[in-house]
Amino acid sequence: MPERPTTVAIAIDGVDVEAYQGETVLQCARRHQVDIPSLCFLEGVSTMGGCRLCVVEVAEDPRLRPACATTVAADMEVTTESPRLRSYRRSIIELLFAEGNHVCAVCVSNGSCELQDIAVRCGMDHVRYELRSPRRHVDASHPKYVFDPNRCILCTRCVRVCAEVEGAHVWDVAHRGHGAELVTELHQPWGEATSCTWCGKCVAACPTGALSHQGSAVGEMRHAPNMITWLVAARQRGEWTEPEARR
Repeated sequence: MPERPTTVAIAIDGVDVEAYQGETVLQCARRHQVDIPSLCFLEGVSTMGGCRLCVVEVAEDPRLRPACATTVAADMEVTTESPRLRSYRRSIIELLFAEGNHVCAVCVSNGSCELQDIAVRCGMDHVRYELRSPRRHVDASHPKYVFDPNRCILCTRCVRVCAEVEGAHVWDVAHRGHGAELVTELHQPWGEATSCTWCGKCVAACPTGALSHQGSAVGEMRHAPNMITWLVAARQRGEWTEPEARR
């Protein structure tokens, strides 16, 4: 019989809850049905902490702390919703929309997009910043998938899933700052990437319309990030073996 994990008492939005020692604030909050928005976090792969949407307030700390990368501590008091946090998150979403070409009406993931959902949740009905509207060319060279960098928010879910779950290392981030972009095999067209296994895990993990299936129309595209979480958990429990192990 497995040992029960050590627990600590913390407070989330004024409610006392039981947290497992070593887990993050985001994991604890979601176990207790407290939904903290996030775009770069994906259960089952390494934590990036880059989107900063999951920031929370911790008592006696003036900084905003990323819930996905903050480990719980005994007697910690966490606030997940406040005017300060709402303003901060809305600004991030607006900056993401201003940085790319997120015209939702023509996006393949319209109606099934985490970025769109969080924008609605944050009450974002317009963008206060100047739109950059960069010219980014769609890569449709792959026989099965399409990469539209205009929809990419550089959450790196695809990079981490491809490297840590599939082990193919097809995706990476090139350059820095406003010039940062996703690339396949040192900037080769996706269709020429010999390391790509066509598994589709990167497409399943994508929170926007950046990665999609060839031929998918608006409203048809459905991502499945929970599939990645299930797959990793099944492997850890020994319920899934790779084809090489079965031979």
